Amino acid sequence: MTRAPAAGPAPRLEVLRAGALTTVQDQGRPGWAHLGVPRSGALDPAALRLANRLVGNPEDAAGLEITLTGCALRLTRAGTVALTGADADVWIGDGRLGDVPIGDPNIGDARRTGPRPGVHLGDRPGDVGRPLAVPAGAVVRIGPARTGLRTWLAVAGGIAVPPVLGSRSTDTLSGLGPPPLRDGDTLPLGDPAGAPAPVDVTVGPPAPAALRLRLGPRDDWFTPAALDRLFGTAYTVSPVSNRVGARLTGAPLPRAVAGELPSEGLVLGAVQVPADGQPLIFLADHPTTGGYPVVGVVDDVTPLAQARPGTTVTFHGPQR
Repeated sequence: MTRAPAAGPAPRLEVLRAGALTTVQDQGRPGWAHLGVPRSGALDPAALRLANRLVGNPEDAAGLEITLTGCALRLTRAGTVALTGADADVWIGDGRLGDVPIGDPNIGDARRTGPRPGVHLGDRPGDVGRPLAVPAGAVVRIGPARTGLRTWLAVAGGIAVPPVLGSRSTDTLSGLGPPPLRDGDTLPLGDPAGAPAPVDVTVGPPAPAALRLRLGPRDDWFTPAALDRLFGTAYTVSPVSNRVGARLTGAPLPRAVAGELPSEGLVLGAVQVPADGQPLIFLADHPTTGGYPVVGVVDDVTPLAQARPGTTVTFHGPQR
């Protein structure tokens, strides 16, 4: 009798350094707002779709959203990865820094010598926007974003954590989906679905300088001077912004109507104005209801995915 060969260990992605905030994301879970569940998903859905195409995945496969500081990952099987979004240094190697492996708590930046601090022995550079072949056991190191704020990483086969309500996305507000990654986590990988894309380089579209805003439903709660300020002055992204919303600082928007609203529905891109008069633009992990008036809705919040604290934001619309 012939025995079938024993199956090897399931392929996984090991998290050696999670960085400031790295989460699993796909195209989100739309259609559940009536139950109080926001769509979540990648803050730049097109960037994650592109990364998936580059490695041969379906566009709705789950990948990683990496915020600002980069991360370090190890693949337990040979595969292909691709990064899109914010430009960053990428290295692929065996993880050695001198004779000390990545993740050793006893090593600090003082041990990193040479013309490019932080480049490990045996590393080879990679590029954002191209499919990158990774040997089994190799470490993929993504450096801090040089411009912008977030980078998306796709792995051939996709991140195969269990879906919740049809999506593998982490929702940082409700807690649905897998928690934000921590050092030492491991993530299951799916089976590759297709060949990597035959491309040399991809170029992302430039971010628009202003956000298109449609007034309503509660613009009548604000004075004419408030609307002039909204469209006529620049705002700055606050350091307390996150995946729930981009908080802005600038000229406060005075109200024409006093009092409070009963809670009502919120959508992606809603610009809510709390009592301090500073606008708040809701992003992918936004709540589905709120009690402050919404002065308008931004058509496309994708540029805010790369808006660091201090980034200038202006509004325009068909009304002005």
